Amino acid sequence: MDLEFSDEQEQFRKVVRNFAEAEIAPSAEAWDRDHFFPIDCVHAMGALGLFGLPFPEEYGGSNSDFATMCIAIEEIARVDQSMAITLEAGVGLGANPIFTFGTEAQRQQWLPDLIAGRKLGGFGLTEPDAGSDAGGTRTTAALDEATNEWVINGEKAFITNSGSSITSLVTVTARTGPGEISAIIVPEGTPGFTVQPSYRKMGWHASDTHGLTFSDCRVPSENLLGERGKGFRQFLATLDDGRIAIAALAVGVIQACLEQSVEYAKNRNAFGKPIGANQAVAFACSDLAVMADAARALTYKAAWAKDNGRPFKAEAAVAKLYATENAITATRMATQVFGGYGFMDETPVARHYRDAKILEIGEGTSEIQRLVIARHLGLPL
Repeated sequence: MDLEFSDEQEQFRKVVRNFAEAEIAPSAEAWDRDHFFPIDCVHAMGALGLFGLPFPEEYGGSNSDFATMCIAIEEIARVDQSMAITLEAGVGLGANPIFTFGTEAQRQQWLPDLIAGRKLGGFGLTEPDAGSDAGGTRTTAALDEATNEWVINGEKAFITNSGSSITSLVTVTARTGPGEISAIIVPEGTPGFTVQPSYRKMGWHASDTHGLTFSDCRVPSENLLGERGKGFRQFLATLDDGRIAIAALAVGVIQACLEQSVEYAKNRNAFGKPIGANQAVAFACSDLAVMADAARALTYKAAWAKDNGRPFKAEAAVAKLYATENAITATRMATQVFGGYGFMDETPVARHYRDAKILEIGEGTSEIQRLVIARHLGLPL
């Protein structure tokens, strides 16, 4: 296994880092403060080709490997998690299910705009009473044979990229029969499809997140995504990819905490010397460096396995569990290094601290990752 990045990937990392520093970092604090979803930034990421990285050229993508996608997410997360999750969800939860499970007609209809970053797609799995227990889905879809339409009723919760002015669709899971869950594409603006007001969240203030309601919402039967009754299995496979991507996001957070803590430790003076001369601060920075290296190694090991056609379910769970839990530890440690300044909202580490908690929850909680790993170990769960 070769975990060394190619020259092309390293150059790509520099391009994305320069973009993030120039186009996102200067405005991230204001977007966070104002709970503002920056559509112009989404379009700019699209123009850079970030939403099309893992998709074939025939749909407007660049046919890159998954590791390259992770590099992009890592570098965006280094300056702002809200824009990183917008990219991750737009690719992994919006476009990828349609590319992986859709018909050619569905691909031609939806993918070009999603891949170009002109539009966003949502992933409607979670419900008010069905989070980790996604099999507890209560949303229903009944086929009206007279009109050849699915009639959808139910609710979804905490759905990313689901209510912006550039959202074009949400793919939802629904019960289409006894013991049967299917996935159905619901275009934005469909009668009976209501987007609830934005949530007031602890973090990710610049990310678009809504609850969704479906009341006798009708879509054509051809909006079924993949095979009837296979929706749950399809979405679980989608989440395996997403867990690697979330791990990459967490790596970017840890890297930001490391860089900012080291810089502050060099320049902040107390008792007549830089605080980095004190072992307590120096050791904290050393621990951050270990976290960054270890989380990056696990994340790109999982990405390598996916790119090389190897099984990666357990590797994805390991990467997500380690990287996200250590991202929370890293933000706490960085805030401590900054002292009182770390408690101020205008300090990037404060924003990272608030944002990081959701990393242990979204796309599979830490507890679910431990279950996946335990099953891989052969334990009788």
